[in-house]
Amino acid sequence: MSRTESPPRVVLLCHKRDRIDAGGLAAWLATSLTLAGIVLIHERPARTLRRVRREIRRVGFLRFLDVVAFRLYYRVALAGGDAAWVDEEVTQLLKKYPARFDDVPKLVVEDPNSDEVEAFVRRLRPDLMLARCKVILKPRIFEIPSRGTFVLHPGICPEYRNAHGCFWALANRDMDRVGMTLLRVDAGVDTGPIFLQAGYKFDEAVESHVVIQYRVVIENLADIAQRLVAICRGTARPLSVEDRRSGSWGQPWLSAYLRWKRAARASSG
Repeated sequence: MSRTESPPRVVLLCHKRDRIDAGGLAAWLATSLTLAGIVLIHERPARTLRRVRREIRRVGFLRFLDVVAFRLYYRVALAGGDAAWVDEEVTQLLKKYPARFDDVPKLVVEDPNSDEVEAFVRRLRPDLMLARCKVILKPRIFEIPSRGTFVLHPGICPEYRNAHGCFWALANRDMDRVGMTLLRVDAGVDTGPIFLQAGYKFDEAVESHVVIQYRVVIENLADIAQRLVAICRGTARPLSVEDRRSGSWGQPWLSAYLRWKRAARASSG
């Protein structure tokens, strides 16, 4: 980037409790680009209940029990290890991107589609917004930034749209599609133009799906920053997805997790 060009102004929209996003990725944006503001989502139980109802409609009640079983298994067997990994990773990200963003404007909300968020983002006049959230944004929010709103989707689109794309690629043994997608938000669910797809050398026998889905983003932050700059300059072109199949995936199942780990152990042995 030349000295006469200012880094793009970016608003980060993420969940308040996600320390990788609200801490580590915020520091990366403040260091690599210009962090214009942060919208932190503090969800209420009512939104979680709506998400549960939506998942039951998607997969049916019996399969939803498989989802619940995985949640319970994760809490007992995996959550502690992942929490320790997050602690260490946030520490490393803050060392690598030693930015101070205490003075960056922040807004804490329950609903990222609220009038309050709209006014906040318009006031900041960002070039881009980076949405790291589970909530589908309305056009009146995602259309505010002059160059668009983008997501770092943990999955390769269009094959693995929606949540937990890396998990389902691993469970399906679709190893070449364990990665992340940088795409611009449109009115669909992970259906917008794609500007970057990347992965890393993961260890499926050791790493959890949560660690893998974070690392496919973290290990590619330099390339992501370069692509966001190119988008603002107007030099980035979307990748072609012609003749590729599209798939929408939901929450992990315990049966799929056990199938994945059996296959991972067999491959490593």
